[in-house]
Amino acid sequence: MNDLAPVVVKVGGSLFDWPELGPRLRQFIATLAPRPVLLVPGGGSLTEAIREWDATHGLGEEASHWMALRTLTTSAALLEVLVPGAEVIDPFRFAREDEAHVGRLPHSWDATSDSFAARIAVVRGASRLILLKSADPPEQWWRAPGYVDLLFERVIAGANFAIEAVNLSAWE
Repeated sequence: MNDLAPVVVKVGGSLFDWPELGPRLRQFIATLAPRPVLLVPGGGSLTEAIREWDATHGLGEEASHWMALRTLTTSAALLEVLVPGAEVIDPFRFAREDEAHVGRLPHSWDATSDSFAARIAVVRGASRLILLKSADPPEQWWRAPGYVDLLFERVIAGANFAIEAVNLSAWE
């Protein structure tokens, strides 16, 4: 494993409403030094609004997929403010660039920011993928619907990096 390979840290959208997110995230990232860290935002309430619009207006998975990814641009901007100087990946931009590549994610609600973080870890040659959540990981969390999305296990299949989930709100 490359010592300079980045650690991809996905910040769950459920953490965005937590007032301690900024300080706790900065502390967590400091423990990963000297490896470079790539932050990937989750969707949270912004993405949930798109789910509601889809249910109300029948937008369809294609349109909803791209609209939901656009909300992650705003979530990425929040992480840039909370963690100045951090390298934050915009999943919308990443998805546009990855669109023509083998392994790109499907345009459906089955692909959430968890799978995008895993895909980014694969493409960027990460040494480690950490999903920060607001709940403790269940047993076999990587295949637990509701904790991660339906595609996550497929995206990490054969991954050559460590994968873990951490409840950031309980982390010390």
